[in-house]
Amino acid sequence: MCGLTGFLFTKGVRDVTDPMLAVDRMAAAIMHRGPDASGNWSDLDAGIVFAHRRLSILDTSAAGNQPMYSNSGRYVIVFNGEIYNHQELRLRLSNNLWRGHSDTETLLATIEAWGIEMTLRALRGMFAFALWDRSERRLILARDRIGEKPLYYGWCGQTFLFGSELKALCAYPRWLGDIDRDAVASYMRYGYVPSPYTIYRDVRKLIPGTYLTLTPESSAGAWPNICAYWSARDVAAKEVLRDLSDQEAVGRLETLLSESVRRQMISDVPLGAFLSGGIDSSTIVALMQKQSCRAVKTFSIGFSEDDYDEARHAKAVAAHLGTDHTELYVTAAEAREVIPGLPKIYDEPFGDSSGIPTYLVSQLARQHVKVSLSGDGGDELFGGYNRYVWGRSIWTRIEGMSPIMRRALGRALLAFPPAAWDRVGQVLPYRFRQPTFGDRLHKLAQVIDVESQDELYRRLVFQQREREPIIVDASEAPIWADFETAALDRGDFTEQMMFHDLVGYLTDDILVKVDRAAMANSLETRVPMLDHRLVEFAWELPLRMKIRDGQGKWLLRQVLQRYVPKQLFDRPKQGFGIPIDEWLRGPLRDWAETLLDETRMQNEGYLKQKMVREKWKEHLTGRRNWGHWLWNVLMFQSWHEAH
Repeated sequence: MCGLTGFLFTKGVRDVTDPMLAVDRMAAAIMHRGPDASGNWSDLDAGIVFAHRRLSILDTSAAGNQPMYSNSGRYVIVFNGEIYNHQELRLRLSNNLWRGHSDTETLLATIEAWGIEMTLRALRGMFAFALWDRSERRLILARDRIGEKPLYYGWCGQTFLFGSELKALCAYPRWLGDIDRDAVASYMRYGYVPSPYTIYRDVRKLIPGTYLTLTPESSAGAWPNICAYWSARDVAAKEVLRDLSDQEAVGRLETLLSESVRRQMISDVPLGAFLSGGIDSSTIVALMQKQSCRAVKTFSIGFSEDDYDEARHAKAVAAHLGTDHTELYVTAAEAREVIPGLPKIYDEPFGDSSGIPTYLVSQLARQHVKVSLSGDGGDELFGGYNRYVWGRSIWTRIEGMSPIMRRALGRALLAFPPAAWDRVGQVLPYRFRQPTFGDRLHKLAQVIDVESQDELYRRLVFQQREREPIIVDASEAPIWADFETAALDRGDFTEQMMFHDLVGYLTDDILVKVDRAAMANSLETRVPMLDHRLVEFAWELPLRMKIRDGQGKWLLRQVLQRYVPKQLFDRPKQGFGIPIDEWLRGPLRDWAETLLDETRMQNEGYLKQKMVREKWKEHLTGRRNWGHWLWNVLMFQSWHEAH
């Protein structure tokens, strides 16, 4: 795991007097991604400049330092990530003369032998890289299939910038950074800025599974052509394995997961895993422990609030598996201390409040290891989110209801505040109990008047459900995940939701959250669930292998039961979050009030202050819980103030 950055002058226009000083400044902005070593390279005649920050994981010697040349000298690369099958690739390149044993060197050798397209198709791993072809004088940027590793690119005048994080681009001496109001409107809708956009008008995210090519002769300001070497939509459109028995499916999933975990445990530095005690992380840790000759190091964060505390569950799973477990209970005050640093960590507004505990557990893990495996991806691939179970159920029940009945039921649900519904939820049978029960009923009330399944999904995932944008003079642009989902005809509402989450929410929220929170602590994270062969297998499965008897992740549960007793993980799904709604009414109230000051919002000219103030007042009274909605607004305000 590392950080890369650089730029390409086009049309022979050089707009900085000292390019190497400029690129060193850009690399310094992402030093946290690679504190172990640094390097730069340039070909100023061609107009290309690279810089790299290294977090040494494989081949920690100087032989793994970057920028790195291919043996012939034709290619130069700066690379971020891990190629898990690089040893196998080396065996296919038996005539190559190796200088070290890093996967970066393997990647260069495969590109030299096979070309960029064939190489990308052969890789198993997480990666983002910039490659300069000295023979053809062209720049290539590439990103892994699911988007585990970030890569940003954009224009600053006639200079093409790129980097692992936006802060690298912002450090370019001629940087302007005009805010894209339409992107802000999309952020308010989703809680993150969806691909391909960023908060800045002239910068984009490279779409997962693609690469782009640029030359010094390219037209300044024009977006490069994007080539896809892998498509999640093509994978999801393949024929389903309908004759696969339950037993065969469980066996194949266990084999694929075990192989992925084994590959991702390769490291020349200490390695461990995050453990929440949920199905995904428990499965990953169980398979790690099965294949390890020593106790796996596991880490969890605990909170005193029961609805947000998973540490006790993690402790029980760790004890059963025999891991070397470390847990840390943090106070609300300690968690809140992370908030001022969030704009710097994420570089653009980011509304997922679980970024706070993710940062804390990464901080804890980094004290003991340099690499940590994560269970992310299981929800999107195997039907874990409540909306996959509830979405179909909700639609079935409301489809035949008249609009008048729907609105009446919605008003009835909103007649009592969330806290009152929480008390009702405590007397329900255990299977039907849900954390934050009242908030879920209020969410149901806000979706009950939808007119289609597609609209139902959007209401379920939107942070802002009003049709009117909250941002002044803005209109939301169509996003990549929408285009991809619209072009897929899986034929099932639940699977359409799962696909949209895979190419949207997972890439732009979950993976961003984990990458930035971990790298802010110079910790590498790996996600075994997202090995592309595992992703492909998951989409070959019929839905009944994922959701059965009103419960998600059926197949994953069967694998986990082979290692962990069912009673240790069979409980209602619990998010990895914090009590934002309570904090905003209590210790964060003054901070929020300052950022939501009506005069301030009017002077800044972004937010429709009347809409914000109405929801702020409703939230303070406890009548409605607008915690997540307000948190998105506050994260934008906090980011805007910091930048």
